[in-house]
Amino acid sequence: MMNRIFLSCLLLSLYSAGSSLSCRWLDHKFRQYNQRSSDLLDIMVNNSTNTTEDAELEVAFPHDLYTQASKASAGERLGFIVQSLEQMALLFEEAHNSTSWQEKTVEDFVNVVSRQADGLRSCPILRNIGSHNHKNKKLRMYFKRLSGHIERMDHSAEVWELIRKEIKVHLFRLNQLASSLLTKN
Repeated sequence: MMNRIFLSCLLLSLYSAGSSLSCRWLDHKFRQYNQRSSDLLDIMVNNSTNTTEDAELEVAFPHDLYTQASKASAGERLGFIVQSLEQMALLFEEAHNSTSWQEKTVEDFVNVVSRQADGLRSCPILRNIGSHNHKNKKLRMYFKRLSGHIERMDHSAEVWELIRKEIKVHLFRLNQLASSLLTKN
């Protein structure tokens, strides 16, 4: 009898430990929403009236932040993804009246990205460790510099096209980071 109880407790513990890393939303919806947000960015370029191939963004891409995030715990990686998505949504909320993009497309992008962040916040591992309360200051400063760059360039179509391209790369990197969580589960 004691062996059965011990075995039952052991199996329940193993299942609980495994399920805390698991996140149904990440497993089933993240890629779908990530692809949709990337598709919306592609639609924005098609609607842009002034694109430039030669211009470069003066704000350095935070490669080191992604390197650090990829080496962090699963909860910290998930927190980094959520914070990145939140920052993207905030950044694009500025785009409504200052771009040649269709307002509906921008709204859809902000909604899809916000939905991704909300969905990931429902993951048990993020709730259990509270990593969503531990914000990455360097990431926040990076997006603040992007916003400042938009201001300095007077919300021009050129700067928004550069931002659109930059965010497309971020979405790709976030998808890779999320995929690393799936392979570790």
